Amino acid sequence: MSDLMTRIIDGEFASGSTLPSETKLARLYGTTRGTVRRALAGLEQRGLASPVQGSGWIVPSGRQGQSFEELRSFAQWARSKGMTPGGLVRRKEFGEATAAEARRLRIGQGSRVLRVTRTRSIDGRDVMLERTCYPDWIAENVGAIADDEASVVDALVRDFGVVTAFAEHAIDAVPASSEDAELLGVRRAGPLLRVRRVSCTPGGEPIEYGEDRYLPDTVTFLVTASWESNALTRSPFSR
Repeated sequence: MSDLMTRIIDGEFASGSTLPSETKLARLYGTTRGTVRRALAGLEQRGLASPVQGSGWIVPSGRQGQSFEELRSFAQWARSKGMTPGGLVRRKEFGEATAAEARRLRIGQGSRVLRVTRTRSIDGRDVMLERTCYPDWIAENVGAIADDEASVVDALVRDFGVVTAFAEHAIDAVPASSEDAELLGVRRAGPLLRVRRVSCTPGGEPIEYGEDRYLPDTVTFLVTASWESNALTRSPFSR
């Protein structure tokens, strides 16, 4: 039923509209009503469908998504949708900050940093490759976190009292590198959604500079804009 989820996310079924009946969906997808009912329950957990007595299933007008107006880690977002997040460190090494890393972390070029590469999963499936650079002041703490910790953000708060208060994100699309392809099981040069981020403490000190590369069929980012407030800005593409 991933096709139905995609159709809802893409707007084929407008907010507040009624989905086809369970019988019609079963006939459309060549399955049983019981399977359809379980799939719809899964969509309900993700905030994409709601049962209405006597009317079947509707697309809720207030369905949730990952918004730029709220700060959630990958794991927090996944759990909010009823999914199980996971993570596994693939590489962890100390090095010297590049010019780009130094600029974003507000440290001197060549300063000691910790670079961590992790695969992130949802319900056991690897869906994202995360590369994160940490400044020296927090590097030892991050290095002590278990390699299979589902949420580094949660672990930093729980074990070290380091709170992520705000973050900036830049989103674009990039072709998969050889390492991307190997770790995510995709073809080289295939499209990936890239999210670059800088996260900071309440006092504004950078905690991390990271780059997340998502499989193209796994996540949709939502932006809510109005005349009074617009969380989205546009800038030319840059690597």
